[in-house]
Amino acid sequence: MQSGNISVHTQNIFPIIKKFLYTDHEIFVRELVSNAVDATQKLKIYASKGEVVLPESLQVKVSFDAEAKTITISDNGIGMNAEEIEKYINQIAFSGAEEFLEKFKDDKDPTAIIGHFGMGFYSSFMVADKVEIQTLSYRKDEEPAHWICEGSTEFTLDKGTRTTHGTDIIMHINSESEEFLNDYKLKGLLDKYCKYLPIEITFKDEVINNINPLWKKNPVDLKDEDYIAFYKELYPMESDPLFWIHLNVDYPFTLTGVLFFPKVKQDVEPFKKRIQLYCNQVFVTDQVEQVVPDFLMLLRGVIDSPDIPLNVSRSALQADGNVKKITSHISKKVADKLSEIFKKERESYENKWDGISLFVKYGMLSDEKFAEKASSFVLLKNTDNKLFTFEEYEALVKPNQTDKDNKVNYLYANNAETQYQNIENAKEKGYDVLLLNEMIDVHFVSLLEQKLSDSVFKRVDSEASDKLIDKGEVRETILSKKHLKVLETVFENEINKEKYSVQTIPMATNDPFISVTKPEWERRMKEMEAMRGPEMSFMGGMPDKYQVMVNTNHPLASIIAEEKNEEARKEMVSQTFDLALLSQNMLTGAALSAFIKRSSELLSKKS
Repeated sequence: MQSGNISVHTQNIFPIIKKFLYTDHEIFVRELVSNAVDATQKLKIYASKGEVVLPESLQVKVSFDAEAKTITISDNGIGMNAEEIEKYINQIAFSGAEEFLEKFKDDKDPTAIIGHFGMGFYSSFMVADKVEIQTLSYRKDEEPAHWICEGSTEFTLDKGTRTTHGTDIIMHINSESEEFLNDYKLKGLLDKYCKYLPIEITFKDEVINNINPLWKKNPVDLKDEDYIAFYKELYPMESDPLFWIHLNVDYPFTLTGVLFFPKVKQDVEPFKKRIQLYCNQVFVTDQVEQVVPDFLMLLRGVIDSPDIPLNVSRSALQADGNVKKITSHISKKVADKLSEIFKKERESYENKWDGISLFVKYGMLSDEKFAEKASSFVLLKNTDNKLFTFEEYEALVKPNQTDKDNKVNYLYANNAETQYQNIENAKEKGYDVLLLNEMIDVHFVSLLEQKLSDSVFKRVDSEASDKLIDKGEVRETILSKKHLKVLETVFENEINKEKYSVQTIPMATNDPFISVTKPEWERRMKEMEAMRGPEMSFMGGMPDKYQVMVNTNHPLASIIAEEKNEEARKEMVSQTFDLALLSQNMLTGAALSAFIKRSSELLSKKS
């Protein structure tokens, strides 16, 4: 029997392990099972060289004894002898506790330090007061070894009892971690971390993992049903994906995986934890922000790569060359897939557009290279539910929607219901109106103005319909100067100057009498600030102000101007203005109540 001290450069390694890894101490399952799988994989290599005969099956077994308060992880891999225990278990090189503490004090993912310092095995001390190793090397004529440590730098090493090659890790669970001595809890962790490991993992005599997951298979051997079934396995509560991309790269980095396109909803927030990151089929994390471009967080699926440095700080991960290449490749593959579907199956692509439009737009806003590729397959939808590419839509509207400055005016609505009348007014003039009603379209409109040369975007309710597109036409008013003055005066007196600015403008006789609008630039600024939040606002304190455009060529203009009774004139202005507000869903509360009462009184007078 041998006893001694574990070779570390600090006397308080175990308190450090427990302190920094306690927030996610379930990680010991991943680390120890992964180590066991590695041991069996290495045995395969030695067997291929003729150094050992493989057992009937390679396997890792996880078991627990609630009464003895132990969890055991056993494998039939290469095992160790006493000398190897001394080398791989007893010697842990730290530069010192102080430096260690300082380096990781701000790390938001404390589990990332496991493995980086060879600490995978020592994660067992997060949940155990005492850990035993019973092991026997695969080499001939080796003696079994038995190692014991009780959470200090002291250990004992003597002859073991194992009779076949492999290793047992026996953890004597501490009082704070007895929750792991439970069927449901342990099975859940094995499902989370070990579900797709390449060696059979058994728990309670059942194999709990799939050693050949879908993303490791050849795409030519798979059918649509296979992908959909795998998606349901990952996300059982979600509807079928729209389509998917199978990643399979072996140079200049190794990357496999499957990314699924779900039907993207309007709520952007719950995009986290939808893509799972694996390293050689070991689940690592579902927080993949540093590996996957931000806009691709809308997708679902699996990415598996041994070339992603899993145990470094987040800032180092962002700066890593391989990670940047992988990120760029994933983005390119997604763009290529969308382009391929659009070119080969346009009808199918259009049918899926409502489900992926938010994703494509978000990608264009956040990734310049993706935006370049997406320009050929992003679609614009009009209020008649017809879809167009940029080029197609420009060709459609350019002849009739080019202004006097030779800019193409793109008109859009963000709510087809509330802006119905504005849309109809625009259509009467032969204009086409886009429907841009997704939350991201506030920013997307600005991007479109950059992408589409000599263009300007206007919401359909930002101007009176006759003034939406300035073609340089000059209209004369049919009112006399006297009547025009009367009209201006009554509107200025009856309408709140703090909230509305009134303009009398000659327009077509069939245009609305009163149009209530907000300038395009001012409304966009308000909308963008609303998305950023009140703390980022510099216009938030300013009251909304609207333009009121009175069409002096409308028949009602003459009727009001010629009316001799001042009270009747005021009543007509109030009624027609409230109707204009009502058409914009801007008449509420006391004003709406007063309008209803006034309307009833007018009808009573008529009767």
